[in-house]
Amino acid sequence: MLEGKKIIILGDRDGIPAPAMANCLAGKNVEIVYSATECYV
Repeated sequence: MLEGKKIIILGDRDGIPAPAMANCLAGKNVEIVYSATECYV
């Protein structure tokens, strides 16, 4: 479903951080164009 897509990852400090989501996409044919972990309070 995501093969060949460009991805923006927005992680949550108290939930799932962006690097964890990026690790889930490792080895897939996707391009991560932006990745950040923020605090949404």
